[in-house]
Amino acid sequence: MARGILKAKPQVVMKDGKPSAVIIDINDYRELLEKLEDKEDLADLEKIRTSGVHVRKFEDYLTERDNAL
Repeated sequence: MARGILKAKPQVVMKDGKPSAVIIDINDYRELLEKLEDKEDLADLEKIRTSGVHVRKFEDYLTERDNAL
């Protein structure tokens, strides 16, 4: 886990002498989820860009659509 993301120190839950869970602040959890989703979105976008599929900006689509009407 990257340093600086968590505002509160996580609490490690031990089971049979081994770490089994981590308790973190709910806002830190939400921020981590958002960062993970952003990273996954960027990875998906990179796959699309390198797949050869034609991609255009949404604004360009809107302009073309409006001009066609």
